Amino acid sequence: MDIVNQPHDKFFKETFGDIDVARDFIKNYLPHELVQIIDIDHLTAEKDSFIENELKELFSDLLFKTHIDGSECYIYFLFEHKSYQPPLTALQLLKYILAIWELKTNKEKQKKLPIIIPLIVYHGESRWNIQTSLSSLIEGIEKIPGTLKKHIPDYEYITYDLSPYGAAEIKGGAILRIILETLKSVFKKDVQEFYRVLKRSIIAIEEIEQKEKGTEYFEVLIRYIMNARNDIGVTDIYELAKEVSLERSEEIMTIAEQLIQEGMEKGMEKGVEKGVEKGKMETARAALLKGADMKFVAEITGLPLERIQKLKKELKS
Repeated sequence: MDIVNQPHDKFFKETFGDIDVARDFIKNYLPHELVQIIDIDHLTAEKDSFIENELKELFSDLLFKTHIDGSECYIYFLFEHKSYQPPLTALQLLKYILAIWELKTNKEKQKKLPIIIPLIVYHGESRWNIQTSLSSLIEGIEKIPGTLKKHIPDYEYITYDLSPYGAAEIKGGAILRIILETLKSVFKKDVQEFYRVLKRSIIAIEEIEQKEKGTEYFEVLIRYIMNARNDIGVTDIYELAKEVSLERSEEIMTIAEQLIQEGMEKGMEKGVEKGVEKGKMETARAALLKGADMKFVAEITGLPLERIQKLKKELKS
């Protein structure tokens, strides 16, 4: 069932890509002096992708723009997500910034460069301990006299540390809090503690007035958890959700079925080279590791129940 190569990045993209979530985050987490001068109501998403192929696994590619200080000039917010700590993050973000500026000057023929504020949302297992300035990566910078440093490019990105040791406070509207709480707790080794966070999230989703939006975020949340944690089974999540809402628990089984089906389809694609049967077995193995019922797995993959039972015994040994 683990069909998402980058579950954390996918979850971040699906949630922060919502303009309401991005607006809520900016309003609650950006420095106060910056929030005061931007037009939060005119925040819009930029659809252009600035990711080079070799960077696709590193960046979430979320860019938003709005007016600044009541004028037509724009300030851009470049959102990035990290679940680990690449030491060259400042350089990688600079590549993004340059790509955006080049697009604005070459393609859109702008004469001035827009302001770009890079924001990192981090939720790894340890505190973020990488320097946030570009100059920290430049060898020998500390030996350069202050009067000469103006000739060396530099900037600093903003980091929001949602790790267990980070100081970021969880605030904002219900949906944003659910997203941030989930990111903050997804690496918790104490499964019961994670279940408590998940239960709170499901309760909060039930209280969202826009039922359609609540259903949408519930599916995104459950898909993320099923792909991000290998120690939590479908049955576990089902039983937990049933304590809050019978309807939500039934949705979980539907989501599980969809994930297995997607995994089977990917296995079928691989079957051209590796064999269809092997693709089905890979899907079944992933589903069983997630705690899916054997009959359920057999029905979805089309494999004999005896084969699934044998596979489960092998996984336990």
